[in-house]
Amino acid sequence: MKYLNVVCGTFLKRPNRFIAHVMVNGREEIAHVKNTGRCRELLIPGETVYLQVHDNQNRKTKYSLIGVQKGSMLINIDSQAPNKAMLEFLSQKRSLPGLEHPVNQIRPEVVYGGSRFDFQISAGTQQAFIEVKGVTLEQDGAAKFPDAPTERGVKHVHELIRAAADGYAAYIVFIVQMKGIRYVTPNDVTHKEFGLALREAEKAGVSILAYDCCVSPDEMIIDSQIPVVL
Repeated sequence: MKYLNVVCGTFLKRPNRFIAHVMVNGREEIAHVKNTGRCRELLIPGETVYLQVHDNQNRKTKYSLIGVQKGSMLINIDSQAPNKAMLEFLSQKRSLPGLEHPVNQIRPEVVYGGSRFDFQISAGTQQAFIEVKGVTLEQDGAAKFPDAPTERGVKHVHELIRAAADGYAAYIVFIVQMKGIRYVTPNDVTHKEFGLALREAEKAGVSILAYDCCVSPDEMIIDSQIPVVL
């Protein structure tokens, strides 16, 4: 997925989850933060950030903060980007491990039980539900999810267990919004219940996958499958 009109800036502060103060071309500006997670290890005063410039006069902010430079690693923090990248990936008629055929039909935002899954797909005669989780937290070469407690995420995992029991193929796909990661693992320190649910899901037949991404200031593309360590 690509962005239009991306500029470089310097992060100053984040007074709340939704906005950040940034320096752009020598002026302090307010930007919408496209991620309500903590991102404490990323949004540090003085760090280089990347912002999409909008020309919609009805917007409250001219800029959206979409990327952060962490050392040599560029991390996309747009929480909408993983689903968009996954849709592009599936639309290329790609297959997923466990499916006998490439994907031939995609339905976004499908309700099942008490949850709304990101995708329902068809691959030949197989039907599958997919829940996508974007990952921006990196520690010592490992990507960890979540970076904040997510009761909604736990609920999704339990609903996928139910879907697998009902005969559907079920997937949790971690989209790591950076390159250079060795593996993905649950962040038990931050939310132990999510890790427990994830391990229960694997035992129940839910496929747990992870892919890293090639990230540039104006683009994020799913690249390679990487290990998930539970």
